[in-house]
Formats: sequence, structure tokens, C-alpha cells
Amino acid sequence: MGYSTDKRTTTTTSHLTSSPSSPSSSAVSGGGCVGSPASPAPPSPPPVILTPCAACRILRRRCVDRCVLAPYFPPTDPLKFTIAHRVFGASNIIKMLQELAEDQRADAVNSMVYEAGARIRDPVYGCAGAICQLQKQMSELQAELAKAQAEILNLQCQNTNLKTLVCMQMASSSSQQQQRHHHDNLSSPVQEHLSSYESGSSFLLEDCSFSSDILEPMLWG
Repeated sequence: MGYSTDKRTTTTTSHLTSSPSSPSSSAVSGGGCVGSPASPAPPSPPPVILTPCAACRILRRRCVDRCVLAPYFPPTDPLKFTIAHRVFGASNIIKMLQELAEDQRADAVNSMVYEAGARIRDPVYGCAGAICQLQKQMSELQAELAKAQAEILNLQCQNTNLKTLVCMQMASSSSQQQQRHHHDNLSSPVQEHLSSYESGSSFLLEDCSFSSDILEPMLWG
């Protein structure tokens, strides 16, 4: 019994160690890797938020993991929060951001920073003063544009009148040339007739003088 057990164990061990992996299985596994569709691209990672943010650093408090101010006041731009905090205050900024959706918070922060900067530059009128100044500039530019358009229209009218005058002068000169040519055509036959008449009369006079020269001796003889 001991011999048979040892022989069975030896046969099983030699079969496991000597049998190589079948080429068909390797081909199937390789074909599976080649023919498998491309895996979808992984989603883009969320934007990196540097901590502590400029707001928490200026306020000297601990910046928590989900800080409301961290995505909009990075530590690389502390002046942005300084301007907004000087006019609105940190508590009001946090309250306004919490009341808005996440896709609207960035625009709200930019608006607050712009309005705070305008208020610092002009404490009386603030953003309204900048708007009034821009409206004044717009009105001046519109007046200049209207003036330029009026000048362009005037120049166009002058150009049209000049073209009309040139066309009239050309038509008048062409008509005068046609009349002169027609007059020349009419006067040429008259001149020929007069010249022929003058030549004929001179011939008659010569004949008369010749006949008088012949008849005068005969009469006196």
C-alpha cells in the first residue's frame, strides 16, 4: 500500500510539472485581449483645490476639507479675497455663496470682486459711477458716429451731383458736335453750288468780252 501511494503521488506531480500550457488556451487569452473593445476614458479628475485658501489664511482659521471659499479664492491670489472682504465681509460672502447653486458661484464671486473694487475706487457711487461713465462715453461715441454718417451722406450727395453735372456736360458737348457736323454737311453743297455759279458767270463774262472784241471792228468798218 505504501508503494502504490507513493507511485500515484509521483505520477501526479510529474504530470503537473511536465505539462506545458496549451497553445490554444494562450491563443484564446491573447485573442481576447486584442479583440476586446477599448475601455471608456476615465472621467476627468476634479480641479485641484489648494489649501489653505486665501480666505482662511487671511481670516487665520483652519481651512476644512469642503470649504465654501476654497474653490474661488486660491492662495495664489490673496488680493481677490481682500477686496471682497473689505466691502462685503466674510460672513456675507459665505452666506451668498451658500444660497446659490455651484454653477453660479464663480460668476457671483467675480461680480462681488468687481463691485467691491469699484466701491473702493469710488466710495460714493461705486459701480453705478462706472456705469454712468460708460453710458456717457457711449453717448459721445454715438454722437460722433451720427456726425460721421452725416458727413458720409453729404459726400455721397456731392459725388452724385458731380457725376450728374459731368454727364450733362458730356451730353451737351456731344450734341454740339453733332449739330456742327450736321451744319458742315448742309453747307458743303451750297458752297459747291456757289463756286460753280461763280465759275459759270466768269466764263460768260469772258465770252462776252471776246465777242465784243470781234464785233467792234466789223461795225466800225
